Order: sequence, then structure tokens, then C-alpha cells
Amino acid sequence: MRDPNDSPLRRLLGCVLGDEDAQRALEPLWIDPALEEEDDDVPREVVAMALNVVLFADLTRRAPSAARYVARKQAAGQKLRFDHGALRTVRFAEGPTGALPGGHEAFARILEPLGYVLAGTYALPRLNMTGRAFRHRDLPHTIPQFFVSELHVERFDKEFQDSARRVFGTSRDPLTPATKRFLESVRLIGVEEFGAAAAALPELAAAFGCHHDMPLERDYECLLASSAEAAWIATEGNAFNHAADLVDDVETLAAELRSEGWSTKPDIEVSASGRVRQTALRADPAERCFIRAGKVVRRTVPGSFCEFISRAPAGATGAPDLSFDSGNATGIFGMTRAA
Repeated sequence: MRDPNDSPLRRLLGCVLGDEDAQRALEPLWIDPALEEEDDDVPREVVAMALNVVLFADLTRRAPSAARYVARKQAAGQKLRFDHGALRTVRFAEGPTGALPGGHEAFARILEPLGYVLAGTYALPRLNMTGRAFRHRDLPHTIPQFFVSELHVERFDKEFQDSARRVFGTSRDPLTPATKRFLESVRLIGVEEFGAAAAALPELAAAFGCHHDMPLERDYECLLASSAEAAWIATEGNAFNHAADLVDDVETLAAELRSEGWSTKPDIEVSASGRVRQTALRADPAERCFIRAGKVVRRTVPGSFCEFISRAPAGATGAPDLSFDSGNATGIFGMTRAA
């Protein structure tokens, strides 16, 4: 008889993270039992969830306040319901971003074969960006969504565009031909043998990282002067900007955190429908390297953070409203402007 914990999800994470780290990564998260059924092969939804677990664990390593929040929930005997992860991309007016496909396309090519569909497009005009929500077609309420935003470089002045070209034009494509073949196979048949999935997962997770050269400090300063979001991408790349915990009452949680001394957003973002409410912790600071006069220097910049979201029911089914809101997103983006 198989070990009851011997599901493809747990075995996959064990191969990538090691058994102990896999257990630590899974322990704080609520996982849909449908994703832990025993099987010899790995369906696309399990690969998608494994990718989310790895990326969430990475965020807690980079954002100490997110790790503290996870520990707070665990101490209370609660599981975190991972609602969505957010990342930022760059799009030039024409052509790719270095060796990467332009903007959100660099990640649509990963997400869509794993079962995600484009669920909404959100204009973010104050930021010169566009956001896109990717939702899983198989388990939309229990597999985290991805909110992928792209910054439109052509909407800025020439000096900004030149700096953006120097920074993001050096982007490398982290996906090897083998991983691209894996994605195509999963896209066609929806399932893959375990060894292929275990080989591809580290590379898929690594795609959510920084793949351009160390920026010149003067280029960073130029980007920062016009767009804190562009400056953030210059240091953090396409890593998770934040991950969100789905909670019953975001107002109550925010009040509790403030009373305990946490550094939180001072207000709650409320969607136009009134059904989606969001707030967040302040982004943690991070030390990053730049080139100044031919030498490497370090400075403190905004890093990543943890968000909290409540979703009221929508429609006759009573299921939570899975949509996003442009105003909410714009407000949440501000958490990395003054870490």
C-alpha cells in the first residue's frame, strides 16, 4: 500500500526542494484534496500547484514580513489560502524584451499549457501599465491565480526609453528547449510523466526571477524618477511582487495587524463592485547591486510583500468573485514605492 502522503504533488516538490523543505513549503498552505490524489503521472493542475508552492516559498524567503505572517497563522492553527501571485513585466513598443517574449507573453507561454486561461484585462493608466489575470480552468477557486502586469515603455520619454533598453534589453530566456517541449506536451495532452515534470519544474520556477544584467545606477535613477514600478523590475525582475492570502474579513485582519505593530497599508482598497477588498503589508527592503563608475555598489530598494484579500459572493451560485479591479491594483502597487 502506498504512503498516503505519496501524491504526485508532494513527490514533485520533494524532488525539487528536498523532502524537508517541501514539507515546510506545504505545511502553511491549504491544498485542495483533489490535488493530492495518488497517480503515476502528473496532471497539469498538479504541476500548476507545485509551481505556486515553490514561488510562494521563494517569496517568504525574500520578504521576512511575509514569513512572519505565515508563522503568525501557523501559531493560530490556521492555513493560508493562497489566492494569487503577482508579477511585473516590461513591453517595448516593438519586438521582444531582450530574448524574452514581450510583456505578459513571457509568462502566458508557461501558464496556458499548465491549464490557465486569460480571465480579465485591467487598464492601469496611472502607472502606464496593463494587468492581466490568469485563472486555472480546472480548479479556478482552489489553484492560485496569476496577476501579470506589463509596463508600456513607449508611454514614457526618450531618456526613460533609452534607459529601459539598456536594462531590460539584456534579458535572457531562461527556458531551455527541453522545458519548452515539456510545456507543449502538457498543452496537448494535459498530463505528463513524473520524471519530465520533476525535470521541468525548477526551470519553470526560475523563470520567475531576474534575467537581465546588473543595471547601471544612473539608468535605475532615470527609471525611478518616472516609474517606481519600472525601477522595481530593474532590481527584482519577474519575481513575485506579492502573494495574497484569501481571508474572510480583510478589515478585521488589518485592524488586528495594526494593533500588533505590523506596518500595513493605512486603508482598504474596495473594488467598484464592492465585492473585492484588499490591503497589504509594506514591502520589505532589499539590498541590490548596481554599477556606478565601473564599480559595483549596493543600495537598499523596495522588495516584495504579502497581501490580504476578501472576495464576497457574486451571482446566483454564491461562489466568491474571482475578478480583480484596476483601482485596487493601482493602490496595492503603491506598497513598493516607499518600502
